[in-house]
Amino acid sequence: MDLVTQRGLSRNSAPYAWRLLATALSFSLFGTGGVLLRVLIFPLLALLPGDDLSRRARAVVSRTFYLFVRFMYRSGVLTYEVEGIERLGQPGQLVIANHPSLIDMVVLIAFIRDANCVVKQSLWDNPSMGGPLRAAHYISNSGSMDMLDEAADALHSGQTLVIFPEGTRTTPGQAPEFHRGAAAIALRGARIVTPVVISVSPTTLTKAEPWYSIPSRRFHICLRVGEDIDPQQFNQIGPPPIASRKLNDVLHQHFIKELAKDERFTAGN
Repeated sequence: MDLVTQRGLSRNSAPYAWRLLATALSFSLFGTGGVLLRVLIFPLLALLPGDDLSRRARAVVSRTFYLFVRFMYRSGVLTYEVEGIERLGQPGQLVIANHPSLIDMVVLIAFIRDANCVVKQSLWDNPSMGGPLRAAHYISNSGSMDMLDEAADALHSGQTLVIFPEGTRTTPGQAPEFHRGAAAIALRGARIVTPVVISVSPTTLTKAEPWYSIPSRRFHICLRVGEDIDPQQFNQIGPPPIASRKLNDVLHQHFIKELAKDERFTAGN
């Protein structure tokens, strides 16, 4: 199993004041970077030969996110660990992840060079994110049947698709609640389904916390890639509503079990 990990050169956390400043700078860079991609980089990509602009845009977004994560690591804001990275990015792969923090989507996309992603609809009007999302042809989570068809078509075309079944960040202290849309997409078009369990310790950038409410030490984000699941086995159970409910239950239980392991480990350290 491949393991990508960056825990820093020292066990000592950077001073609180510095991490607060570095966090503010990180958010500023993220917003500025999104605008620069829209007004400078993507217009240049459109001038290159070939008609697959969206794929080039997704590769640029992934690389930009990777550099952003490296900046946050180098500045002392976070450390990170990804287990099983070699199994991400397969054609027709639906990557399903929980959503504990604002930063987890960025870290996940950073390690999948050409991934499509289902993102919440409100981000399309964000001045820094809207341009990159449209250029990469990410899929808006409108909750409509058209969204399900668009996601299934992306998988049928051989793309890797990332989705967060919760639809929003997990409330701290509560188990994730999955909507069945991800399971329905898997049954419609995925060749394989791969769960990615994300944990953040200490918790930060949650739904209930503003960006400046940083933890007492730099946080560690861990992504663990689980075993692939064949969605077609669930199509044999019964009609689509029953099959999607069963697949959703299997995925939900997997995440609850794996996240419980993280909580026991954290309590023991």
